[in-house]
Amino acid sequence: MTTHPDFSSPRIAILGGGPGGYEAAMVAASLGAQVTIIERAGLGGSAVLTDVVPSKTLIATADLMTRVAEAGELGVKFDVDGGDFVPVMRADLKHINDRLLNLARSQSKDIHDGLEGQGVRILTGSGRLLDNHTIEVITLDGTEIVEADTILLAVGAHPRELPTARPDGERILNWTQIYNLDELPEDLIVVGSGVTGAEFASAYNGLGSKVTLVSSRDRVLPGSDVDAAVVLEEVFERRGVRVMSRSRAESVERTEDGVVVTLSDGSKVTGSHCLLCLGSIPNTAGIGLEEAGVALSESGHIKVDGVSRTSAPNIYAAGDCTGVLPLASVAAMQGRIAVAHFMGDVVTPLKLHQVASNIFTSPEIANVGVSEAEIESGKYQGDVVKLSLRSNARAKMRNARDGFVKIFARKGSGTVIGGVVVGPNASELIFPISIAVKQKLHVDDVASTFTVYPSLTGSISEAARRLHVHL
Repeated sequence: MTTHPDFSSPRIAILGGGPGGYEAAMVAASLGAQVTIIERAGLGGSAVLTDVVPSKTLIATADLMTRVAEAGELGVKFDVDGGDFVPVMRADLKHINDRLLNLARSQSKDIHDGLEGQGVRILTGSGRLLDNHTIEVITLDGTEIVEADTILLAVGAHPRELPTARPDGERILNWTQIYNLDELPEDLIVVGSGVTGAEFASAYNGLGSKVTLVSSRDRVLPGSDVDAAVVLEEVFERRGVRVMSRSRAESVERTEDGVVVTLSDGSKVTGSHCLLCLGSIPNTAGIGLEEAGVALSESGHIKVDGVSRTSAPNIYAAGDCTGVLPLASVAAMQGRIAVAHFMGDVVTPLKLHQVASNIFTSPEIANVGVSEAEIESGKYQGDVVKLSLRSNARAKMRNARDGFVKIFARKGSGTVIGGVVVGPNASELIFPISIAVKQKLHVDDVASTFTVYPSLTGSISEAARRLHVHL
């Protein structure tokens, strides 16, 4: 006789407590499901404990130091013995790292308490799929079997390493280890010029390290808006960051008092420390995916569709393990969509062209929707307007010289289809453009909306007004 699960209170098991996992757990619990979440390291996952929260907290300190260093241009003077001088700041790295790790642990505890408050069962341990309804969990107390009507995999990813560049946690570091340092690296070599590498290069430059950025590509941020990358490279040059483009690192070795990085052309770069930012590898090996019938891509990521379903019945996946977009916001959305789909709630498939993202360099770089490269390639028909922040009154007042606002409108219809913001707090400024993209607003809708004067958002409105003439 065939038995059917009781969907009046379905059982959901979630493997992984990062944004994809804990957001899904909250939604599932609110919809009346019995939820078990399995996490081996701590709720919040790498996003909270070793990646997003710590790195952005570090960046906040670096950004403050950068602004103070440039305060003299705004008329701020520091008097010692009656004379003006340029302040010599010092980053207390132990204090900074203690603070950011405490903040990460506090955020993790808040997530833990919030889940417990909603009745979610939290199981600390490592899980492995036995089939598409069962997870074997190894805990400190032994082995436990968790059965569920559906399973969500949110197992994340870990830093990629080179066989010739093994992190030792002291001089050669990956981005999860760098918070263990008590003293500021005197001469930091960052290998990798993607988002993570650019962010750490910017941050440690702001904190006072001498920074060399080794990039295998023609420019930093090869996957980002070209104009934004150019601005960042100009800022790096002005602030003393050495960018070595078209230079691939072959090996990293520790010396008596530092490191030496050997490049593919045989040349060597020496420094006190090396930070490896070489991308990530999904945590999909050895967790029973094959036994459960979950298909993987060649890169080892879990294949999912627009509602987060895998190839296996009753199994969904969310976050970095899917390789869709390595963003905490995307992981959380994938998790929420998965639960809504399984529970029969209203669900809208994930639409990547609506995803807003930000690079937390100084200045910040944010984007949403269609890219200018996609317009230039002919994939989309669009008009582009770019306004430098140098013409913005509020930017002048703040001495924010670096950056711009760029908006893309669909040719003919005038619908906002994308945008880029480079400048202070770009992560906040991108939101009105994100709303316009999501709601398919016309450029005139944006242009006719009041903005505060003076404000950086005024440039968004002005860019929309200028797009009107293209229609």
